[in-house]
Amino acid sequence: MIKIVDLITGEMQQAFTNAGYEASYGRVSLSNRPDLCEYQCNGAMAAAKAYKKAPIMIANDVVAQLESSKVFDEITAVNPGFINLKLNKEFLVDYLNQIQKDKDLSIEKAKEPKTIMLDYGGPNVAKPLHVGHLRSAIIGESIKRIGRYLGHEMIGDVHLGDWGLQMGLIISELKERQPELVYFDEGYTGEYPEEAPFTIGELEKIYPAASAKSKEDETFKAKAMEATHQLQQGNRGYLALWNHIMNVSVSDLKSNYKKLDVEFDLWKKESDAQPYIPDMVKYLKDNGYAHLDQGALVVDVKEEGDTKEIPPCMILKSDGASLYNTTDLATIVERMKLFHPDEIIYIVDKRQELYFTQVFRCARKTKLVDEDTKLQFLGFGTMNGKDGKPFKTREGGVMRLEALINEINEEMYKKIVDNRSVKDKDAQKTAEIVGLSAIKYGDLSNQASKDYVFDIDRFTSFEGDTGPYILYTIVRIKSILGRYAEEGGEQIKGGIRMPASESEKALMLEAAKFNSVVETAFEEKAPHKICSYIYDFANAFNRFYHETKILSETDANKKGSWISLLDLVREILETSIDMLGFSAPDRM
Repeated sequence: MIKIVDLITGEMQQAFTNAGYEASYGRVSLSNRPDLCEYQCNGAMAAAKAYKKAPIMIANDVVAQLESSKVFDEITAVNPGFINLKLNKEFLVDYLNQIQKDKDLSIEKAKEPKTIMLDYGGPNVAKPLHVGHLRSAIIGESIKRIGRYLGHEMIGDVHLGDWGLQMGLIISELKERQPELVYFDEGYTGEYPEEAPFTIGELEKIYPAASAKSKEDETFKAKAMEATHQLQQGNRGYLALWNHIMNVSVSDLKSNYKKLDVEFDLWKKESDAQPYIPDMVKYLKDNGYAHLDQGALVVDVKEEGDTKEIPPCMILKSDGASLYNTTDLATIVERMKLFHPDEIIYIVDKRQELYFTQVFRCARKTKLVDEDTKLQFLGFGTMNGKDGKPFKTREGGVMRLEALINEINEEMYKKIVDNRSVKDKDAQKTAEIVGLSAIKYGDLSNQASKDYVFDIDRFTSFEGDTGPYILYTIVRIKSILGRYAEEGGEQIKGGIRMPASESEKALMLEAAKFNSVVETAFEEKAPHKICSYIYDFANAFNRFYHETKILSETDANKKGSWISLLDLVREILETSIDMLGFSAPDRM
């Protein structure tokens, strides 16, 4: 469906044309003074210079052309030349009924769908997910879902870190603890055990112990580096251990991501890119893109006009070892070969911006991507505690993601039980649903690039700009619709009818913005715009609800119209929260 603001703009542009002015000045936007009007046009201000006329004169000329318009109820020219607009109620109601009949709720599918890859996981295997992994997962999942609603092919890749020094550290520590394991017997030629010689709990203790040891013991660190090298050279026993580490870790990661309702289409790893590295390095050398600098192979990526130093992108170290840059470039080669994406979006901590500038420039300069392939870095800010520092446990350590989820769920369970709105046997499940909304909405309601304070008390509140408040509004609507159905009510054939109050019209106006908000949120990769919209939408509904006796209304047509409107509001809100990555319970 055409966005309502575009329909209004079309009407205004025709009025500018009829008044003798360029149609382009007729652009309409939402009013920044909703107390005065619903939409506004400031084109007369811009046209004044071109036509050498006072803007108020131009505004009056345009308003005169709209006297018989069926789009507006009120059109007012205001000094020094603004045009204030209020929509015709019939026009608005007709638009909402079209939304309700549209299977896509007015969201227009992309005419030229794109294949867009999202790199938004990035955990390292053998390490538990912690709160630092939260933002990437939540933001990436939401952008993926919004893009799919718009008809794009969105491919989410977790991109596991599985090929670096942490593997050598684990193998070396395991060798010191259990030297008798068959994986360390160089003469062994049989099949290796199917069961891993460690659990996820043991693995998560082995890595930090090895990491700490490597910082104090140079001999151990050298052993770990050698083990990493042997793994990457194909040491049979080490590869078997690597497979165990991967299987145990990935199973645990999937379980934790599931608790966040985050799903990846691909579980690709750094190691998947390794086969592409030799040919890529040869290509970079043969085509003169890469050169030696103090023994290291590098590609210069600085550009004229740079205001700060952009170091060369290092491809191989002086000892021939590869780096993260090498792996990320080889991953781009792999993605281009397997998926040929139109865009690749990396959702990563904003402190990585310089690194990705180097990688992207290198990929473009060396033609590893097509000229029209878009590479985008979406950097996010830090999730902080109330002290303004990165979020920690009460003891001051890094909080595991699982612990944060449990803490939120416990807080929600307590509030739901205290509220006594849900039977005890359903309270725990409801707490998990509402808890997820608290976590995701608490994060997504902030602009991704900004740091924010993760305030458990505020995020779990049923009042204010929170996930639980949005869900409470949806549950309230579901309850009204359910009681209406229980009383034998049926939706009237006419659907939504003329608004009977200002609060009802305000609710309708919010519903009419839906497709525009979704399109903008995707274009700007900004889920916080959907959060802002549904918060305003929920507020508009609750104002209408408190002013209107819906179920006790005796006029069947009026009641039926309200029920139709509520059903549309519910559907838009539930679709919106699905884009954000959470859902609503039936009761709370």
